[in-house]
Amino acid sequence: MGILQVQNIDLSFGDRTLLSNVSLTLGEHARAALAGGNGEGKSTLMKIIAGLMPCDAGSITKTKGMRISYLPQSDIVLKDNTVYEEIEKGFERFRTNLERQHEIESLLTTSHTDALLMELHELQESLLASDWYDRERTISEISKGLGLTQKDLSRPCSEFSGGYQMRIALAKVLCESPDLMMLDEPTNYLDIEARVWLESFLKSYKGSVLLVCHDKGFLDDTVNEVYELFNARLTRYSGNYTFYENQRRLEIQQLEAAYQKQQAEIERTEQFIERFRYKATKAKQVQSRIKALDRIEPVVVPSHLKTLRFSFPEPPHSPNDMVVIENLTKKYGSQVVFSGFDMVVNKGQRLAVTGHNGIGKSTLLRIIAGQDSDIEGIARLGTGVKVGYYAQDTADSLDMGGTVFDQVSAYGSEGAIRNALGSFLFSGDDIHKKASVLSGGERSRLALLKILLQPASLLILDEPTNHLDINSKDMLLNALQNYKGTIIFVSHDAYFIRALADRILYLSEGAPEFFNGDYDYFQWKLDERLGIPTGPGSQKNDVLKNGFPSVNAPKQDVQASDEAFRASFNFDRKPAVMDRSEANRLRNRRNKLKGELESLMKQVDDLELRISEVNALMNLAENYSNAEKIGKLVKEKAVLEDEKNALELEWIDKSDEYEKEFGSEA
Repeated sequence: MGILQVQNIDLSFGDRTLLSNVSLTLGEHARAALAGGNGEGKSTLMKIIAGLMPCDAGSITKTKGMRISYLPQSDIVLKDNTVYEEIEKGFERFRTNLERQHEIESLLTTSHTDALLMELHELQESLLASDWYDRERTISEISKGLGLTQKDLSRPCSEFSGGYQMRIALAKVLCESPDLMMLDEPTNYLDIEARVWLESFLKSYKGSVLLVCHDKGFLDDTVNEVYELFNARLTRYSGNYTFYENQRRLEIQQLEAAYQKQQAEIERTEQFIERFRYKATKAKQVQSRIKALDRIEPVVVPSHLKTLRFSFPEPPHSPNDMVVIENLTKKYGSQVVFSGFDMVVNKGQRLAVTGHNGIGKSTLLRIIAGQDSDIEGIARLGTGVKVGYYAQDTADSLDMGGTVFDQVSAYGSEGAIRNALGSFLFSGDDIHKKASVLSGGERSRLALLKILLQPASLLILDEPTNHLDINSKDMLLNALQNYKGTIIFVSHDAYFIRALADRILYLSEGAPEFFNGDYDYFQWKLDERLGIPTGPGSQKNDVLKNGFPSVNAPKQDVQASDEAFRASFNFDRKPAVMDRSEANRLRNRRNKLKGELESLMKQVDDLELRISEVNALMNLAENYSNAEKIGKLVKEKAVLEDEKNALELEWIDKSDEYEKEFGSEA
């Protein structure tokens, strides 16, 4: 265990300041997230903490002997070792003790001294109490949780794709069992089962965790504090990611109101300067206002929290039966992917296809989209169904010589296209870049946008959120929720599935299974299969969540969690069932608190709107030049702001109350 203190870190590249006076403290069993827009410096800060990158100024202090492990989000290439050998490197921390033990054993063949015997005894006891002699089982359990089979452990790492090499690297970091584990986008290449398993692992983990992640549901379930990096500054927010977003939402509303006021002030000042610039009698006042204008600091809303909007073209008319599959059989050589599979997708449905990697999700989407006809049985679309199909390799179809804007310019007016590009993280000069110089993630985002801008009655989307940040995911989710057509999609993002799907198709080694609606029910069944405890004692509260200590668990529960974690690998465990009356009471209580929170937020929104209106009235010449009118408006604004502040405090208290009772669902 250990404590990390980062103090006054500065870092600049040329004339750009990336980090300025950045400080943070991570105590024992910390569960923290780093938030911020792309390019704000989150990964850079992690590398500085890990000692992989220098800073211009500042210091990092930590408890003596504190071990820190870091998983980068990309550029991991593993070649020579087998998977087992690579993961076993996570136990290198014991190497020094083992070598010293062998050295002492050699010395004892010629000289028996009490000091050597005592040191040998202490080394042996230390190793016996550690994970060293249990490493084979630990490697097997962690590998299995992350979707690696027993056969995979003996294969060379070079045989695996980049996504699976990231899993191997993650497994090694988990085996290192450091005092502080820093994970940069750990869920990027994990399927839904592996994400569920990793979430449970982190809840029971005894050390501290610092995460960068674009999976809001994963963050909500694993962290209890958020550090936002914005404009080179770091700000701490207490609570999970959703709570942080709500806090920032209130602040941003205030920022936007301040921005409107600031713009009106700038406009008035510029008009005065322009009108009286050449009048000698007003020279002093003009110069005063020019200086005042220079002193105004622009109000900036964080890019990762700006409200992004995107809407789909109206879908063409479509029949009720959008997709019909009968007695489908699909094989790759001797490997049978589907056998006698039947499915009907009706108009307006939102079908999520889930399951571990390699089970056939993308294959099914290709068959439905008509991209794979090497099948037995029937797979057809309804009459007149127009498909928009986004695959993980769709980016390869871009015109590499064309600019970002060129790729989508045919699908709307220039203003609409620029707004759409901005929602997909292309702004400023980015839109003039050629596709050939874009990163893989940028190409994927552009290819997705190109698909979504074209009218379609059936959207088939394979991992559409893979290269989007949380803000862009929310934008896409909102657009899909308002889309009037039919959606079939593959995603490993639980938050995204929960918010969008009304039906779930789960592909596994057995027969495909359909779950109608209710993602939480599907999650419960998945937890059951993965051996993760459910039922009484595992509700999402401050004590235990899914059978593991939540981020708000008392220390004694955290210390007792190791046994719960080890027991979690019992795949024969039967989930307990909560008493129906207790479940109803909890549901009613949760709904009541949710309703109160929504009502308070609505009142705050209404007050913010009225305050903005008062600000606008105060900026009118007919009002600010009239002492009586401006006096009334100032008093009204003060009353409104007092009411808003009181409601915000009430909302925070109510939100704390909700979180104490229902954990990170708040």
